Amino acid sequence: MGCIPIYPSIYSFVKICLMQYLKKLYIWICEYFSTRYKITVSFNKEYGDSDDKTYISKKIIIQKEKHLKFRDDNDKVVEYRSASGLNYIIEDA
Repeated sequence: MGCIPIYPSIYSFVKICLMQYLKKLYIWICEYFSTRYKITVSFNKEYGDSDDKTYISKKIIIQKEKHLKFRDDNDKVVEYRSASGLNYIIEDA
């Protein structure tokens, strides 16, 4: 998304481009220092099987014994529920 010079003066053009750059820089800095989690969900009692799924998460929304809900890197909400309890590991990434 580049700057298109449709502004009446060069000053306003530079001001708009600089503000867009500073906004992108601010978002990048905030995302760089935010905490990420590595979540491994197992559908049986053993970890390392072929049925395990691993996610990188931005935020954990609900973490209970039978309910896990989190937001992954693509801003997709992932939710797991189980009547008998879940097997999952949460680590800092």
